[in-house]
Amino acid sequence: MFLMKLAREARSAAVVLNAQARRGAAAQNLVVDKMRRAGVPVSSVHHVLSGAELAATLDGVMADGHDLVIVGGGDGTVTCAAGRLAGTDVMLGVLPLGTANDLARTLEIPTDMDKACAAVADGKVVDIDLGRANSLPFLNVASAGLSVGVTEALSPLLKRHIGPMAYGIATLRAYARHSPFRARLEFPDGDHGMMQLEDLLQVAVGNGRHYGGGNTVSPTAGIDDHTLDVYAILAAPLREHIKIARLLKDGSFVEHDRVYHLTSRRVRLITEPQLSVNLDGEIATITPTDFTIQRNAVHVVVPQSSNSALFDG
Repeated sequence: MFLMKLAREARSAAVVLNAQARRGAAAQNLVVDKMRRAGVPVSSVHHVLSGAELAATLDGVMADGHDLVIVGGGDGTVTCAAGRLAGTDVMLGVLPLGTANDLARTLEIPTDMDKACAAVADGKVVDIDLGRANSLPFLNVASAGLSVGVTEALSPLLKRHIGPMAYGIATLRAYARHSPFRARLEFPDGDHGMMQLEDLLQVAVGNGRHYGGGNTVSPTAGIDDHTLDVYAILAAPLREHIKIARLLKDGSFVEHDRVYHLTSRRVRLITEPQLSVNLDGEIATITPTDFTIQRNAVHVVVPQSSNSALFDG
């Protein structure tokens, strides 16, 4: 049985830092020193420069038998780690070094590096759900439509220089180029009838609470509620999308009459034309896409004060 414990009580900890993350290079020496001073038993440190290197490094770290893996990077980096740790008793520590850091926002992990390191050293262990899209992992949101265009417009240079404001600029660029699409939503568990939708701006499936640099999936969304939030935004005149955009921060946009919203544990998305699917900021698969939820899949260290998730075991 997995026991709750502090990170400093782990047998062995590995630190994996994505040096390509917005604040990754600056954190490399700082993080390890702070962790060791806080009593975290860091015995292995890895700096990675690419997604392929990250995946191979995480596999190696898992094979070495560490019971705590501390990952520094953006949401895509942490999602990759969560996918590999899912279903194990290995704890995941999160150091938010990216641009959006939406998982950290959901879990109430501070972005200040001193406080983030302290949160890992002194935090509590909770377990969170992991979304799957065609078996690939996502923690925050998976989506097709406008968001893929936003991801394509988000250059590393733009994110590095202006931070979260890059999302607004990229959204305007993507909106200008967007073509509406058709989609069918099927619910294998029979909790909803099939939905056929036309003239769409975006379809998204949320596992966590936050995405896109601080937007909220819905007022009731949570990362340990064992459900997926599914929403579809219809194409509309620009003034209507501006109204919807103003409601993104608190999630109340799901109540707009141009938005369909429901919850489920499984959903299949078919689009016409076939579309790419964005998973936590990485374009990773295509439609048709089967979305499922892996309950209590990942053990994560969060601040003692965080009320974002519980430990269910």
